[in-house]
Amino acid sequence: MEKFKFMVMWVFTSAFLGGLSAQQPGLDWSGFDFVSGDEIIFEDNLEGERNGEFPSKWDLVRGTVENAVFNGDNVIVFINTNSNSTGGIVPLITNASEDYLPDEFTVEFDAYFDHPNRTYRLLFFDGKNQTNLNRSINPGSNQRVDRLRISQNSALYESTTGHYPGFGKSSSDDAARSEPGWRRVSISFNKRALKVYLDDARVLNIPNMSYNPLGLTFAYHNPTGGHLGYMKNIRVAKGSVPLYEKMLSEGKIVTTGIRFDVNKSTLRPESFGIINEIVKLMNEKPDLNFSVEGHTDSDGSESHNQSLSEARAKEVMDELIKMGIPSSRLKFVGHGQSTPVADNDTPEGKAQNRRVEFVKF
Repeated sequence: MEKFKFMVMWVFTSAFLGGLSAQQPGLDWSGFDFVSGDEIIFEDNLEGERNGEFPSKWDLVRGTVENAVFNGDNVIVFINTNSNSTGGIVPLITNASEDYLPDEFTVEFDAYFDHPNRTYRLLFFDGKNQTNLNRSINPGSNQRVDRLRISQNSALYESTTGHYPGFGKSSSDDAARSEPGWRRVSISFNKRALKVYLDDARVLNIPNMSYNPLGLTFAYHNPTGGHLGYMKNIRVAKGSVPLYEKMLSEGKIVTTGIRFDVNKSTLRPESFGIINEIVKLMNEKPDLNFSVEGHTDSDGSESHNQSLSEARAKEVMDELIKMGIPSSRLKFVGHGQSTPVADNDTPEGKAQNRRVEFVKF
């Protein structure tokens, strides 16, 4: 397959941002405004994967990619992939040959960086299954290819079909961090607008991308195999309805965007996108009170999941109180695994069941 020439635009943070806040206490997630989609399309936490085998929830376009254990975590390792020739991996999705991305969606994953110039690539089409779709790659044609290049402290958007106006720039005032570490990559697309976040900082804001993504190809650009890329905790989700609209129509806000450490009630830092939005909503609507209600999947015993859901709901409530919401406007409830909203037999279903609901009272 031929290589493609791209028009590019770099957008930098003002600092090297390193790792998640649990690992990098200098990061401040209080201004984080990314909200994860609320309907899971694809989820892979690499649970149960065998070291040295190909990842079971993915398909290979080209290159060498395997499961590995890195610092005690299950990861996907990119050993040799040339993303300029559409090397990489694609999610195993039932309708992968179709345009499976909605008009609004989010993509999230953890990426490991050990050098500022190494880049992960996200192509906005499925390089394995969508080669014949309109607007996707087609050797010998002038059809466009759009992708992101994500490095340790910056994001780049590039396309085969020229310059696009309206590229925005955001930066972070966090202290410089150049040491190796994990970064949380969060991407949102809303009909035409594209935003990219590295940890707590928004590093790319394109108001009009002039392109509707079809699917996804993930890669790490290392055509010679000299450096390895590591990725974990991947999620693709359908974009969410504005919180107040959801509360008015359903009487509650349901989110899978509040995450916790495995089998613990410790909040993960990427949870603060939705938590910040809840605080903003409650400040704008002083008569709005919420019961914070935790739900789990069916892994583990019922008694454990009941206790875990209660602890997680209380943790979220306590965080809202710390952020200035009066305790009189809040209460918490745990439901354990008792009220699933999806099948617990798939990773996507389990992820949909691991949720927090804010129920008006």
